[in-house]
Amino acid sequence: MDKLTSMKVFVYVVEQGSFRSAANHFNLSATMISKHVHHLESSLNSQLIHRTTRKQSLTDSGQLYYRECKRILEDISNAENLIQTLENQPQGTVKINCPVTYGNKVLAPIVAKFLANNPTINVELVLNNDLVDPYSSDIDLIVRIGDLSDSSLVARYLGDYEMCYCAAPAYLNQHAEIRVLEDLARHPSLGFSYSSRRDVSGRDAQTRSTQNNEAQLLASQNHQATHSAVNKGQVRLMSNNGDVLRYAALQGVGVLLQPTILVSEEIERGALLEILPGMAPLPKPIHLLYKTKQLSLKNRTFVEFLLAELAE
Repeated sequence: MDKLTSMKVFVYVVEQGSFRSAANHFNLSATMISKHVHHLESSLNSQLIHRTTRKQSLTDSGQLYYRECKRILEDISNAENLIQTLENQPQGTVKINCPVTYGNKVLAPIVAKFLANNPTINVELVLNNDLVDPYSSDIDLIVRIGDLSDSSLVARYLGDYEMCYCAAPAYLNQHAEIRVLEDLARHPSLGFSYSSRRDVSGRDAQTRSTQNNEAQLLASQNHQATHSAVNKGQVRLMSNNGDVLRYAALQGVGVLLQPTILVSEEIERGALLEILPGMAPLPKPIHLLYKTKQLSLKNRTFVEFLLAELAE
């Protein structure tokens, strides 16, 4: 017999004072109710209820066992109610790892809006350019830029990571016109750098996953495009931080190859001008990754919100 069912029967018999009432409640015969109680007494090797033809009463062991059964059944009921609440109302913390630039420019405002609309869910947004292993970390969702190689992860397409060449109007007015990529060789450049030897943890960067994160992607595209054209000229500034390069471009230091999302505001207000439109490196896909299709309600709620916001 199932012990949990026997415990429920025993508690009901004690509280109602009648085997017949328990039989009606559980839709069982009185004989089956007796068997449930006897099952407990046999497993405990102790009598729980004194039974006569006229009345029943608990033994000392029965009183102790009743209190504990009551507590256990209440704990189980509370646990079930908590799970039902979780399934019906999302709550908890969603932990997200995202590249720095995309996180600052795209994800941060969406997260703020999400939190305003979902008071029972918290978000921990970790921004760095490290390649996070989803199977050895407590990260729920990962934003990754570039081509994917791990087919075991669930991937949701978020959009494309586009690049553009730009420079300050004052710089362009004072220097030779730029019409084709080859013209970049005659202009000072601002380039994104990424250590190809060792990362901050001291590991060889080249021995890590070949999937591109944001820093590797920017460095790769600068190497393929900027180094082949721009860097034939003078490299005035190299940095692994896009904001540093953007500030230098605004001061008219040189030509910049940057993610479009990082310079879009400056281009809109005319502080920077896009040059060579359509000639920047090809955009790379952006994906949201997670380990299983069976997302918890809190994670599923965030994913659906994110996709809806990006679709607008």
